[in-house]
Amino acid sequence: MPVQNGRASFDLADRIFHKEKNDKEDGLMLLENKVAVVTGGSRGIGYATVEAFLKEGAKVVLCASRQETADTAVGKLKEAYGDAVEGIWPDLSDYSAVKEAVDAIVEKYGRIDILVNNAGVSESTPFVDYTAEKFEKVMDLNVKGVFNCSRAVSEHMVAAGAGVILNTSSMVSQYGQPAGIAYPTSKFAVNGFTLSLARELGPKGIRVNAVAPGITYTDMMRSVPKEVIDPMIAQIPLRRMGQPEDIANAFVFLASDMASYISGEVLHVDGLARS
Repeated sequence: MPVQNGRASFDLADRIFHKEKNDKEDGLMLLENKVAVVTGGSRGIGYATVEAFLKEGAKVVLCASRQETADTAVGKLKEAYGDAVEGIWPDLSDYSAVKEAVDAIVEKYGRIDILVNNAGVSESTPFVDYTAEKFEKVMDLNVKGVFNCSRAVSEHMVAAGAGVILNTSSMVSQYGQPAGIAYPTSKFAVNGFTLSLARELGPKGIRVNAVAPGITYTDMMRSVPKEVIDPMIAQIPLRRMGQPEDIANAFVFLASDMASYISGEVLHVDGLARS
């Protein structure tokens, strides 16, 4: 593209702006008619991601740990989005259960375009009190669950020649945390999984990325006293906690065609928090 007095970049920006403006006027959405699966989708970041995908026109299957939580989340979402959302509750640490659920989704919808591996568990047991069972419980969901879902879904994506796999990492995957060693270990594993799978599946038309949230105002944080939260916020350069919608917006972007040339990235959405 020729550059005349620096105008090339401005011309490109103008075209992008007008395209987005026209798309909104025409009612086009970023994920229109896409089929998405979101694990850990009944609350917090997962629920916000499900709702953000629905707003952008996707059909979404949310996965929860129990039927009760799935039914509650789906019931609320159906009020606004009708039959575009449904819930399931397979044991994500059991590959056969995951594969059965994934195959049923593909049989119903014909494909899975987007997988968001968001389900996870965190805890803060000091290392001297850690047990092998506790470590395995975290790794079973946070790592094995990501593997199981990606493995089952990728078969269908490879056959289709297209797809997007997105994983929830964490800022602690890079900076660690004072206690609860399994959680940062599991998220470090998610980063390696993301980068390696992106290299392997890229030639087959599948993009793989991760989002690493910082301190985010979820149900868990609502129970933390203000005198604990305020010093945490003071350490964040943007001087606020993240909202689940901040993370959901990152997932929407990475799932959409706007990110069609982005793969193997771990996108930090943390307000530049570093501890």
